Parts: sequence; C-alpha cells; structure tokens
Amino acid sequence: MSTIYDYSAVLNNGQEVSLSDYQGKVLLIVNTASACGFTPQYEGLENLYKEFSGQGFEVLAFPCNQFGKQESGSDNEIKDFCDLNFNISFPLFQKVDVNGDSAHPLYQHLKKEASGFLGSEKIKWNFTKFLVDKDGKVVDRFGSVTKPESLKDAIRKLL
Repeated sequence: MSTIYDYSAVLNNGQEVSLSDYQGKVLLIVNTASACGFTPQYEGLENLYKEFSGQGFEVLAFPCNQFGKQESGSDNEIKDFCDLNFNISFPLFQKVDVNGDSAHPLYQHLKKEASGFLGSEKIKWNFTKFLVDKDGKVVDRFGSVTKPESLKDAIRKLL
C-alpha cells in the first residue's frame, strides 16, 4: 500500500520536492485559490502552521484553477498574492489539477484514500483539506466549509 511519501511535487519556485521529505510530520494538504470566497482560509492555515509547525506539522498548499477559474494567475502571481495578503510561511506548490485525467498523482492518491461525501472521490471545490499522519497515511478529508481553526483537535491527536 502506498503512502504520500511515494509522490513528489514542484514548489512554487520550481524546485521538485519528494514528499518523503515530510516523513514523520503531520500534514494538512489543501487545494487553494486566490479569488474564492474561501480564500480568507489562508489566514487560518497560516495560524495553524505557526501554532503547530514547531511540533512536527506542515501545511502544503496546492493552487488549483479547476473551480470557477478562481486561480487563473501564474505561479509568480499566486506567490505574490499570498505574500501580500496573507504572508504565508508554509510551502506553496505550483498550480495543479486535482480532478480529471490530468489530476496530480498525489491528489489521485489522496482522493482514493479519503473519499468525500457519499463516497465520491471527486473534489468539489477549493480549500478541500486532507489530514495525513506521521506515517504518510491519509486520516481524514474536510470540505471547503471546514475552517482551518476547527482542525486543531484532530491535528493535536496526531502530533
């Protein structure tokens, strides 16, 4: 059975990273967008990161333009937006697809391991969150309406 450590992704700056670099950490993996009603969740994600990063927690943000074309900018524009509006300090990756034939392999794995509402694998919208334990196993999936701050107890249990 595979874990998220079997995958790699490209950071916003073009550097390819093996997700095995995050081995032993609790991860919150989120598909993000800059022009979405849920975009203010970047602040909550940054707050979680600041609170728990010293204890072995990471937020991994994957911009995606598949929902309402709400992430139409270039990778540099996305980074500038995040820096200017939310001053995020957690890793921001290059824009990816999360659904369909071109979905990033990591997202194919995440969706298979933690299905959504009524067993659907398809991600419904921006800011869907996947919680991953220290062993790289997907523990839970949270929809867009779940605010980052409401995940504190679930994160604490895994740390």
